[in-house]
Amino acid sequence: MAFLDSPLGLLITLVALVPLMFAEQRESTLGRLAFKPLASAGFLVFAVQLGAAETTAGTAVLVGLGLSFIGDVALIFPQRAPFLLGLVAFLLGHVAYSAAALIEGVHWLWVAGAAALLVPYAGLIYSDLRPKLPADMVAPVMAYMVVISAMVTLAVGAAGQHPAYLLFTGSAFLFFLSDISVALDRFAGAGFGNRALGLPLYYIAQLGMAGSCAFFLVSHTP
Repeated sequence: MAFLDSPLGLLITLVALVPLMFAEQRESTLGRLAFKPLASAGFLVFAVQLGAAETTAGTAVLVGLGLSFIGDVALIFPQRAPFLLGLVAFLLGHVAYSAAALIEGVHWLWVAGAAALLVPYAGLIYSDLRPKLPADMVAPVMAYMVVISAMVTLAVGAAGQHPAYLLFTGSAFLFFLSDISVALDRFAGAGFGNRALGLPLYYIAQLGMAGSCAFFLVSHTP
């Protein structure tokens, strides 16, 4: 289960992230096209190397990572249609991660406790974003906030049921934080300083999701 026994995907993401950050700083579409798909392909390779396809929950995570790859490519482009495609891809990715948690089993008291803490926080974020949203983006962004919040609470529930799944839970929360960064960048013009934090958080979260597949595999190995 040692991650360093299968480092290729991990290295692809971490190495590609460096020039991707420079491309983001320069707002270079060409640089993003060159390095963002590569960085995102890395977490897919990492998941496969760690046995994602060998368990049902791991397969669900792999689907989520694949949808995230689609979302990453779509968000390279600033136009509305690619952004909506990316939003839908990530939303479905969070549904896949939620499915992984439910497949493994969750502790519903932990889910309820997480919801009691996270939902008010998500509501504050949404209330801050709401005045900045175009009218046609209000419903999609609200739906996205609901789905990602549900994903995080279910991930907490998975850790409550299986303490070894803390990596899955932490990764879900980092994904939540990185998505706040995306929203601030897209709708509030937060700029590169915001992306400089959000982008590494995102890739750490996805690598963590991929890494969780190893724990799913171990828990199902006799």
